[in-house]
Amino acid sequence: MSDRVATEFTGPHTFASDNYSGASPEILAALAAVNVGHDRAYGADSETQRLQTLVAEHFGTGATAFPVFNGTGANVVGLLSMLPPWGAVICSATAHIHTDEGGAPEKAGIKLLTVPTPDGKLTPELIATQAWGYGDEHRAQPLAVYLTQSSELGTLYTPEEIAAITQYSHAAGMRVYVDGARLANAAAALDLPLRAFTRDVGVDVVSFGGTKNGALGAEAIVVLDPQAATGLPYLRKHRMQLASKMRFVSAQLTALLTDELFLRNARAANAAAARLRAGVEAGLADGSIQGVTFTQPTQVNAVFATLPPGVADELRRDFHFYDWNSATGEVRWMCSFDTTDSDVDAFVAAIARSTTALAG
Repeated sequence: MSDRVATEFTGPHTFASDNYSGASPEILAALAAVNVGHDRAYGADSETQRLQTLVAEHFGTGATAFPVFNGTGANVVGLLSMLPPWGAVICSATAHIHTDEGGAPEKAGIKLLTVPTPDGKLTPELIATQAWGYGDEHRAQPLAVYLTQSSELGTLYTPEEIAAITQYSHAAGMRVYVDGARLANAAAALDLPLRAFTRDVGVDVVSFGGTKNGALGAEAIVVLDPQAATGLPYLRKHRMQLASKMRFVSAQLTALLTDELFLRNARAANAAAARLRAGVEAGLADGSIQGVTFTQPTQVNAVFATLPPGVADELRRDFHFYDWNSATGEVRWMCSFDTTDSDVDAFVAAIARSTTALAG
């Protein structure tokens, strides 16, 4: 569970979040391109129609996108469209909707049934621990499963793992929603098209995140099975996620889905995290870094590690990052599409200096 504790920082580099980065030049160019003349409002514009074509190309024929402002909005509106009022959502105990959305799902009337997981990932066996009580009027009915790809702990579901979950869930009468705030990072790491680990393996609804991958602020709910979601046009308005000048939201997403910008940005962020991990591992091997341990595999753009006492505070004089679990000394280092090799190398060198000095 994230503590999200950080101190003031003075240096130019941050490893706190991929939300800290700026926007891709291609995104800014796309916004400028649609900022000409007038176009229809509320999604009837030509740019949003173009987005529908691109979404169908990447997710499969019939996939429909509903652009929204942010990830919390996508999750709440998407899940509401999949549930009756008595429905509940099974999710990991570290799921974003449980730990980091300020109670928004619950305030919207969504009951969350959480499951502890060691790596942020659900399995059919774990889901089964909460998939019970059907027909019991005293228990919220488990009718949807929420996955995050990549997970809040930076781990990846393989297509085979997702297929096993969707098969189990559908057989039990549950739909499957995937929070894709970092779906691009997963696609880059898996080296697979977006549909290969979503629609092709039975996912019903997915969010496609742009904000963490070079957009200014743009996400989309993508409906893969129209039978799984109802009322989305009304829910999006009701939950204050309908943009009047939607072309400016859609333009960011069309830019990401054009010429594989979403993959290029995600690959850069993933590569930076891999370089960071490799640099720390090399320092541990040669003794220049001491006392650092990794708590999760580094599969996308996140590195989870524990630091010796005092090291995090020392590092944060120049580099901003969050504690993940202050009780254990666990931290999270995030890389962005614009994290450079020199940013990473400077951070690794600082880790070496701090751990050596405090060990002495």
